[in-house]
Amino acid sequence: MTASLRGVAELMDRISRDMQKAQLAEYINLMNRPWQLIWRNFLSGLTRGIGIALGFTFFAATIVWVLQTLGKLNLPIVGDYIADIVRIVQRQLQINPY
Repeated sequence: MTASLRGVAELMDRISRDMQKAQLAEYINLMNRPWQLIWRNFLSGLTRGIGIALGFTFFAATIVWVLQTLGKLNLPIVGDYIADIVRIVQRQLQINPY
């Protein structure tokens, strides 16, 4: 009998540790406070949006810098390619004006 009680006590201890690792109490507490959950989600979305905007800005600035550097080198292949793109865009704008 005592062996089975010890087994149950060890099982309960293990379950208790697993629940603490999973932070189940904090999750339940958060579910009981919907405004706190909304606020956390709002801040999370805001920071994610700012991060995306900053990352895209850095990426676009790098691309523009590379294109300017290539333009200063006056490479014939790159210049012809960019001129073709400009012609295609101009034709498209003449065909389908917005």
